[in-house]
Amino acid sequence: METYEDIKRGEKGAWISIIAYIFLSLLKLTVGYIGSSQALQADGLNNSTDVVASIAILIGLKIARKPPDEDHRYGHFRAETIASLIAAFIMIAVGFQVLIEAGRSFFDDNQPTPDMLTAWVALFSAVFMFIIYFYNAKLAKSINSKSLMAAAQDNRSDALVSIGAFIGIMGAQLGIDWLDVLAAFIVGLIIIKTAWDIFTEASHALTDGYDQEELENIRQTIQQVVGVQNVRSVKARLHGNLTLVDVVVCVNPALNVTESHKITENIEAILLKKYKIRDAIIHIEPADDHFHPI
Repeated sequence: METYEDIKRGEKGAWISIIAYIFLSLLKLTVGYIGSSQALQADGLNNSTDVVASIAILIGLKIARKPPDEDHRYGHFRAETIASLIAAFIMIAVGFQVLIEAGRSFFDDNQPTPDMLTAWVALFSAVFMFIIYFYNAKLAKSINSKSLMAAAQDNRSDALVSIGAFIGIMGAQLGIDWLDVLAAFIVGLIIIKTAWDIFTEASHALTDGYDQEELENIRQTIQQVVGVQNVRSVKARLHGNLTLVDVVVCVNPALNVTESHKITENIEAILLKKYKIRDAIIHIEPADDHFHPI
């Protein structure tokens, strides 16, 4: 099934993130400690927890690939969304930890000036993570994976965090010593903001929320299918990387079963082609509620 193959492709993106974060966290924590940079150490701590978050996403993707069973007739696709939620909780905890450490350092008057090497490591990390972000974002869109897109958003925030660390270190090099600590504080805020965005999107999906504008677009598309006289209702919800749709359409009451069924097939075909929706339940009703066959 194509859906399971897409999820398997998504695992590749999760593995790339894990390997990248392990490498960068070790590099930043080591160089940040040796080079006395609070901002780079905060960035490295962020990447170390990103490893855990990426592993959670990888596990979620692997569970999502399990076929339906007696307890999960719709499959295990929502494990992917739950993984995003776990990743958000981990990121929020780390963000607050970074803020606390930055606050302590701000009131420490004996903070040494960061070494210039820490600035170049931060700049290298930013470029490196932007490359990972573009790869994962492109892959997430192609397979419609919410958890991999969450990972990509985390990749992008990490790149921005490294840029902030670079600016803070350069400022400290120019004699503005508190700028490195300020950069660490901003790092914490960016981590929390990214985590909150991932949390709200995942919780919205888990509570069967769906984008209203996209739902209206689906309605308009179905309305234009030949034979559909009226679209009585359209409901949609996310199930991992799948979109499940329930539609009630009104057709000519004089149509026989075969003709009505052909309309539903046409609706399913256009939903698959235009929106990549593979699961649609379409209920047919007569356009004239008062019609009674003779």
